[in-house]
Amino acid sequence: MKEVTIYTDGACSGNPGPGGWAAVLVCNGHQKEISGREELTTNNRMELTASIEALKQLKEPCHVHIYSDSAYLVNAFQKKWVKNWKKNGWRTASGRPVENRDLWEELLAVMRPHSVCWHKVEGHRGNPYNERCDRLAKKRIRG
Repeated sequence: MKEVTIYTDGACSGNPGPGGWAAVLVCNGHQKEISGREELTTNNRMELTASIEALKQLKEPCHVHIYSDSAYLVNAFQKKWVKNWKKNGWRTASGRPVENRDLWEELLAVMRPHSVCWHKVEGHRGNPYNERCDRLAKKRIRG
Protein backbone atom coordinates (compact mmCIF):
# COMPACT_ATOMS: atom_id res chain seq x y z
CA MET A 1 0.00 0.00 0.00
CA LYS A 2 1.09 3.54 -0.70
CA GLU A 3 2.04 5.68 2.29
CA VAL A 4 0.20 9.01 2.37
CA THR A 5 0.62 11.78 4.90
CA ILE A 6 -2.28 14.21 5.28
CA TYR A 7 -2.38 17.43 7.27
CA THR A 8 -5.80 18.98 7.88
CA ASP A 9 -7.31 22.04 9.47
CA GLY A 10 -10.66 23.74 9.82
CA ALA A 11 -11.51 27.29 10.72
CA CYS A 12 -14.63 29.30 11.44
CA SER A 13 -15.44 33.00 11.80
CA GLY A 14 -17.93 32.85 14.60
CA ASN A 15 -19.05 29.46 15.81
CA PRO A 16 -21.37 28.98 14.00
CA GLY A 17 -20.45 31.20 11.08
CA PRO A 18 -18.73 30.99 7.71
CA GLY A 19 -16.08 28.30 7.72
CA GLY A 20 -13.19 26.94 5.73
CA TRP A 21 -11.32 23.67 5.64
CA ALA A 22 -8.04 22.62 4.06
CA ALA A 23 -5.77 19.63 3.63
CA VAL A 24 -2.30 19.00 2.31
CA LEU A 25 -1.67 15.48 1.00
CA VAL A 26 1.92 14.26 0.61
CA CYS A 27 2.90 11.04 -1.18
CA ASN A 28 6.17 9.99 -2.83
CA GLY A 29 7.50 13.54 -2.91
CA HIS A 30 4.32 14.94 -4.44
CA GLN A 31 2.07 17.40 -2.64
CA LYS A 32 -1.57 18.31 -3.27
CA GLU A 33 -3.53 21.07 -1.55
CA ILE A 34 -7.32 21.10 -1.32
CA SER A 35 -9.69 23.47 0.45
CA GLY A 36 -13.32 24.51 0.61
CA ARG A 37 -15.86 26.54 2.52
CA GLU A 38 -19.35 26.49 3.97
CA GLU A 39 -21.50 29.52 4.61
CA LEU A 40 -22.86 28.54 8.04
CA THR A 41 -20.99 25.90 10.00
CA THR A 42 -18.86 25.23 13.08
CA ASN A 43 -15.16 24.77 13.60
CA ASN A 44 -15.61 21.09 14.49
CA ARG A 45 -17.58 20.46 11.29
CA MET A 46 -14.78 22.04 9.27
CA GLU A 47 -12.16 19.89 11.02
CA LEU A 48 -14.13 16.76 10.13
CA THR A 49 -14.79 17.92 6.57
CA ALA A 50 -11.10 18.50 5.93
CA SER A 51 -10.29 14.86 6.76
CA ILE A 52 -13.26 13.54 4.79
CA GLU A 53 -12.38 15.50 1.67
CA ALA A 54 -8.70 14.56 1.93
CA LEU A 55 -9.49 10.85 2.15
CA LYS A 56 -11.84 11.14 -0.82
CA GLN A 57 -8.80 12.15 -2.91
CA LEU A 58 -7.22 8.71 -2.54
CA LYS A 59 -7.87 6.45 -5.53
CA GLU A 60 -6.72 3.18 -3.95
CA PRO A 61 -6.33 1.73 -0.44
CA CYS A 62 -3.45 3.45 1.33
CA HIS A 63 -1.67 3.51 4.64
CA VAL A 64 -2.54 7.03 5.83
CA HIS A 65 -1.15 9.21 8.60
CA ILE A 66 -3.49 12.11 9.34
CA TYR A 67 -2.13 15.03 11.34
CA SER A 68 -4.60 17.48 12.86
CA ASP A 69 -4.48 20.15 15.55
CA SER A 70 -8.08 19.26 16.49
CA ALA A 71 -8.21 17.39 19.80
CA TYR A 72 -11.91 16.72 19.06
CA LEU A 73 -11.02 14.82 15.89
CA VAL A 74 -7.87 13.02 17.00
CA ASN A 75 -9.16 12.04 20.45
CA ALA A 76 -12.29 10.56 18.90
CA PHE A 77 -10.07 7.87 17.39
CA GLN A 78 -7.13 7.67 19.80
CA LYS A 79 -9.40 7.47 22.83
CA LYS A 80 -11.93 5.25 21.03
CA TRP A 81 -14.82 7.69 21.44
CA VAL A 82 -16.15 6.83 17.98
CA LYS A 83 -16.17 3.11 18.76
CA ASN A 84 -18.11 3.75 21.97
CA TRP A 85 -20.52 6.18 20.27
CA LYS A 86 -21.39 3.55 17.67
CA LYS A 87 -21.77 0.85 20.33
CA ASN A 88 -24.09 3.16 22.31
CA GLY A 89 -26.33 3.99 19.35
CA TRP A 90 -24.53 7.27 18.58
CA ARG A 91 -24.92 8.56 22.12
CA THR A 92 -22.19 10.06 24.28
CA ALA A 93 -21.18 8.58 27.63
CA SER A 94 -23.65 11.02 29.23
CA GLY A 95 -26.46 9.76 26.97
CA ARG A 96 -26.74 12.79 24.68
CA PRO A 97 -26.82 12.41 20.89
CA VAL A 98 -23.38 12.70 19.30
CA GLU A 99 -22.93 16.06 17.57
CA ASN A 100 -21.98 15.96 13.89
CA ARG A 101 -23.04 12.32 13.57
CA ASP A 102 -23.56 12.77 9.83
CA LEU A 103 -19.91 13.72 9.35
CA TRP A 104 -18.59 11.07 11.72
CA GLU A 105 -20.45 8.41 9.74
CA GLU A 106 -19.16 9.81 6.45
CA LEU A 107 -15.62 9.91 7.82
CA LEU A 108 -15.86 6.27 8.90
CA ALA A 109 -17.11 5.33 5.43
CA VAL A 110 -14.27 7.07 3.58
CA MET A 111 -11.72 5.61 6.03
CA ARG A 112 -12.91 2.04 5.44
CA PRO A 113 -10.62 1.11 2.51
CA HIS A 114 -7.55 2.58 4.20
CA SER A 115 -5.33 1.94 7.19
CA VAL A 116 -5.50 5.25 9.06
CA CYS A 117 -3.34 6.45 11.95
CA TRP A 118 -4.35 9.68 13.69
CA HIS A 119 -1.79 12.11 15.06
CA LYS A 120 -2.22 15.28 17.11
CA VAL A 121 -0.04 18.16 16.01
CA GLU A 122 0.25 21.35 18.01
CA GLY A 123 -1.42 24.18 16.13
CA HIS A 124 0.51 27.38 15.43
CA ARG A 125 3.78 25.82 16.53
CA GLY A 126 5.70 26.15 13.27
CA ASN A 127 4.82 22.90 11.51
CA PRO A 128 4.88 24.07 7.87
CA TYR A 129 2.07 21.77 6.69
CA ASN A 130 -0.18 22.63 9.61
CA GLU A 131 0.51 26.33 9.09
CA ARG A 132 -0.26 26.00 5.37
CA CYS A 133 -3.59 24.30 6.11
CA ASP A 134 -4.45 27.01 8.61
CA ARG A 135 -3.77 29.75 6.04
CA LEU A 136 -5.77 27.96 3.32
CA ALA A 137 -8.76 27.32 5.61
CA LYS A 138 -8.82 30.94 6.83
CA LYS A 139 -8.54 32.22 3.27
CA ARG A 140 -11.60 30.16 2.29
CA ILE A 141 -13.64 31.77 5.07
CA ARG A 142 -13.27 35.07 3.26
CA GLY A 143 -14.56 33.57 0.02
